[in-house]
Amino acid sequence: MYDRDGYEQDLQQICQEQEIGVINYSSLCSGFLSGKYHSEKDLSISLRGNSVKRYLNPRGLRILEVIDRVATTYNSTPTQVSLAWLIANPSITAPIVSATKVEQLNDIIKAVNIKLDQDAIELLNQASSSNA
Repeated sequence: MYDRDGYEQDLQQICQEQEIGVINYSSLCSGFLSGKYHSEKDLSISLRGNSVKRYLNPRGLRILEVIDRVATTYNSTPTQVSLAWLIANPSITAPIVSATKVEQLNDIIKAVNIKLDQDAIELLNQASSSNA
């Protein structure tokens, strides 16, 4: 969701026209979109903290705020909403995610049951737009 511009501007249309399946890498931005990092203080909670630091800016925090709001509406988690947003994109074949704990895997698995409505998708699109 954070790093979507390059794909959407340069590749998405071609992939759809040519019916090329797209499996995106780092779907949760090294855990940033899971919602566990909201400040630099949070970076020390995992080994991935340093790679997440680049997302801690006004745009990244805006994205997290909207993800949290949508997660509350759907009685789900930021991880589930972030992955459901990708799954709802017809040009994405599958998101790649990793888990370091069983609890994370259980959270990831539940994302396939979240069916975001168009309003939620548009809200997430607007929040994550680099033009917003």
